[in-house]
Amino acid sequence: MACTAPSCTRGLHDDLPRYLNQDLLLELWPVLRTLVGRTVRAVWEDAFPQLASRTRAAA
Repeated sequence: MACTAPSCTRGLHDDLPRYLNQDLLLELWPVLRTLVGRTVRAVWEDAFPQLASRTRAAA
């Protein structure tokens, strides 16, 4: 059974909080965001607003 893009994406998005260490991600995001492209950075910061606010606080 094939997974359609919206349902696959939603599943991945729902899994992220389970598998990621939030405190570590927030701590490292100012550096990590410089290692990914603009599109990836924008997607992550749109999906997780605390990343964008963490970046503004570090600036």
